[in-house]
Amino acid sequence: MSVAGVAMPRSLTVVAGAIRGVSGSTVAPSDCMTMLGAVCLTVLLGYAYGCGQPAVPPLLGARVVGGEDARDHSWPWQISLQYSRYGSWYHTCGGTLIAPSWVLTAAHCISSSLTYRVLLGKQVLSEEDEPGSVAVSVEKTIVHEKWNSFFIINDIALIKLAQPVEESDTIQAACLPPAGLTLENNYPCYITGWGRLWTNGPLADVLQQALLPVVDYDTCSQSDWWGSNVRTTMVCAGGDGVVSGCNGDSGGPLNCQRDGLWEVNGIVSFGSGLGCNTAKKPTVFTRVSAYIDWINEVKFHK
Repeated sequence: MSVAGVAMPRSLTVVAGAIRGVSGSTVAPSDCMTMLGAVCLTVLLGYAYGCGQPAVPPLLGARVVGGEDARDHSWPWQISLQYSRYGSWYHTCGGTLIAPSWVLTAAHCISSSLTYRVLLGKQVLSEEDEPGSVAVSVEKTIVHEKWNSFFIINDIALIKLAQPVEESDTIQAACLPPAGLTLENNYPCYITGWGRLWTNGPLADVLQQALLPVVDYDTCSQSDWWGSNVRTTMVCAGGDGVVSGCNGDSGGPLNCQRDGLWEVNGIVSFGSGLGCNTAKKPTVFTRVSAYIDWINEVKFHK
């Protein structure tokens, strides 16, 4: 996450364009600068536990500028997508566990030339033997067939794990929203991830969370906001110039609670190329409720 003038928990980076992934000093796999001038923020079946019901509920106190360390394992569907290079693994994007074998992420996080693994149950990325965590290899990745990296449209992908994960207090699935759901303006949602703490800053080691209220389409599509770069298949959140997503948060969830259950309402897609916390340039997410049919088609038929 990023805060104006303050070193904040590492999360998303906003640039007029898509948000790109992050891998420390290593070049990230998805470099998605586009005609938008934005940058990619790349760094259904439930469980017995029930989707969207963490065993350890998140602490949702007063808004913290730029974000804060998340309570341990309070976002148990948050994953770290990592790729292999020169014998080491690097965090590049976030993602969301939505079923025992399936992870939801952004299309711009996926490269056919890379080998990936998924870390689940993580709180501290540098802690290799963290209790309750597991690393799972990837069987296949499915990028939306109409993904357009130039206009950053249909920025959604599914990852099938090589083997299903077992639910626990540290690993659980998020709920999917109902098809077509649109949240009202200022609806309180939370972004989570290990992205940069500020523009060009270091990546977070501890999972971060920050309150990002929804910005409705009528506002976000105004000419002095994102204008025509925003589509109805997207959802905007934040934009106050204080807190936002940053590089490394790409692919991660916009967590919104409805009727006591946490749903993944958005997938971190892009932000402003001017910096991670630019006023009137909220973080833009792929709106998950616009892709429920596609998600089900992939899960059950591919």
